[in-house]
Amino acid sequence: MTLTHRLKKRNQSDTVLSQHDRPDEQPQDAGPHHDVHEVKAEPDDKKETTKTHNKRHFYATRRFIFPLGLILGVLLGLIFVQPSDFHDFQTHLTLLMDEFELSIPEFPNIDLPQLDLSLVESEWRRLWSNVPEPWKLNTNGLEFTVGEKIAERGLSAKYPIVLVPGIISTGLESWSTSPDYRAFFRKKVWGGFSMISQVTFNREKWIASVMLDPITGLDPHGVKVRAAEGIDAASSFIQGYWLWSKIIENLAVVNYDTNNLHLAPYDWRLSYYNLEERDAYFSKLRSTIEGFVRREKRKVVLTAHSMGSTIILYFLKWVESPNHGRGGPDWVENHIEAFISIAGTHLGVAKAMAAFLSGEMKDTVQINPAGAYVLERFFSRKERQKLFRSWAGSASMWIKGGDDVWGNATWAPDDLDNTTHSHGALITFRENSPAIEGENGLINMTSSQAGAWILERTPVSFQKMMETNYSFGIERDVEKLKANNLDFTKWTNPLEIQLPNAPSMKIYCVYGHGKETERSYWYTQQKYEYDEVQADTPSAICTDDTQDPSINCTSPRPPLDLPLARTTHIDAEYTDEAARPRILNGVKMGEGDGTVSLLSLGAMCVEGWKRERWNPAGIEVVTVELPHNPVATIPRGGGTTSDHVDVLGSLALNEIILKVATGAGDEVKDAFVSNIREYAKRIKWD
Repeated sequence: MTLTHRLKKRNQSDTVLSQHDRPDEQPQDAGPHHDVHEVKAEPDDKKETTKTHNKRHFYATRRFIFPLGLILGVLLGLIFVQPSDFHDFQTHLTLLMDEFELSIPEFPNIDLPQLDLSLVESEWRRLWSNVPEPWKLNTNGLEFTVGEKIAERGLSAKYPIVLVPGIISTGLESWSTSPDYRAFFRKKVWGGFSMISQVTFNREKWIASVMLDPITGLDPHGVKVRAAEGIDAASSFIQGYWLWSKIIENLAVVNYDTNNLHLAPYDWRLSYYNLEERDAYFSKLRSTIEGFVRREKRKVVLTAHSMGSTIILYFLKWVESPNHGRGGPDWVENHIEAFISIAGTHLGVAKAMAAFLSGEMKDTVQINPAGAYVLERFFSRKERQKLFRSWAGSASMWIKGGDDVWGNATWAPDDLDNTTHSHGALITFRENSPAIEGENGLINMTSSQAGAWILERTPVSFQKMMETNYSFGIERDVEKLKANNLDFTKWTNPLEIQLPNAPSMKIYCVYGHGKETERSYWYTQQKYEYDEVQADTPSAICTDDTQDPSINCTSPRPPLDLPLARTTHIDAEYTDEAARPRILNGVKMGEGDGTVSLLSLGAMCVEGWKRERWNPAGIEVVTVELPHNPVATIPRGGGTTSDHVDVLGSLALNEIILKVATGAGDEVKDAFVSNIREYAKRIKWD
């Protein structure tokens, strides 16, 4: 993909704004007649305002939103708060009152009761005990069952295991000591209830604490946030919402503990290069693996989820590189027994494109109107857009392979029979969309075209970050693939690198199928507005001596201070249930696990890595697809779900992990429930 470094300079003399697009203009000469007119018009304006106010939907009024918030708060309390939490709450409340020198006033002849939540705790415990286990978000009714089943066969821990979580699943905590952020010190700014509290009551400071410097991709001045450490860092997102805890429970049954089990959390906001530069993440990971091999006399099983799979691919090239890990060409063969990729984002995620363009994705446009209203008021598209663009780590999720993998304007390898709208057009506009009217050259775009179009609408700092950290093409020349072993910008793209020289290592691709997944989009552009995060032009004004517009440079307001940028967002008003594929709120639905498209999950596993140019050592690759059959009466689907996140509690997945870990990995065979093998053969590999 060709990365665009400069936004093409607009020909502002040709820009024509319609009357309703222009900002309101006041006459230059406001004489006596004008004053009289304004006074007389005032009551009409008030009537118009009242009329507009009366047209507001009931769900957008405080009378609806406030009671809804109370009800949701009570429900969340019932779901997440444990009986034992009341003792901690009473302790924290007492300490808080002491810190601010607050006390309950004393009145003569009146004996006020002391603060005691023991009665509430006992009643809550009684209520909690009557809730069926499968209905609780922190359980699925199947705890430890897979481990017990494997242990009954006489199998026990054999290979040490390193778990690598996916994007956003690692908790982040503040280590900032500057006065503005001292109140956050050692508190979770991502994950845990402290994050919810900060987002609710201190939103501006929270956004500033989790946003990275757009130029360096590192900590902004005065802010220091680091990944939480230990197994708890990704066991749960918040109390009661488990992530890796089910897998850890089952591994513990077959004799795994902190001596042979390690969870390798990381700051998922950072680019992979900066993960090593700032946190020495890959050096620490190498040291952990080598320590396991020395102590246990066994090679290690790497188990990664979602973006964690891309982290592992990068690590395997980093550790071999003579310029980085310096482990040599045989390091992987000598240290890694198997690599289990769970819902791996091998070829990228469509929602990453939408997030960088407009700060949106399926999750934000397919919520109910009340939720959409609250989200936009509380955390607008522009704020989400700016935040996403500062997280260089998530940029690794940009889709890879271009049109050869994802299709052209009329065809895609995963199009269904009798399709009415091809997925090959990643971004599509309706013919009567405001985006088409008066916009020369605006067409439906394939993945390659959309990638360039999106980059043109991002700041130069984002373009530079993409260019210097990642690559998203496809390389077929074997000599160039070998040369890419020294180019770290290629290591996140399996289409531009070769698997390591480790013929005895096995790769297991395990992912879910059967849940509708966003695959492509219908977009629209509407009114003109000021765009505070518009791409910086070559004429940007710099605050230092350099003339590089990517460094401390911003574009000035356009002439006449007119808003010349159109709002670009998903066409959420467009829904067509009869279309093939279905269109829901501007999102064209495809196959996958609810988050990652089927092509990204499985194409490399069933076809790409079967080819010698990308897998010269002939590493065996086993692919297991898990059907999505959630239990309707269990909040997160129970043990038969294959949702992108909830699959971590799947019985089938846990069984695969335990079999590989205990030395029974040969029992894991290919299993398919989708047409991925057929779709993968349609990709232009050669």
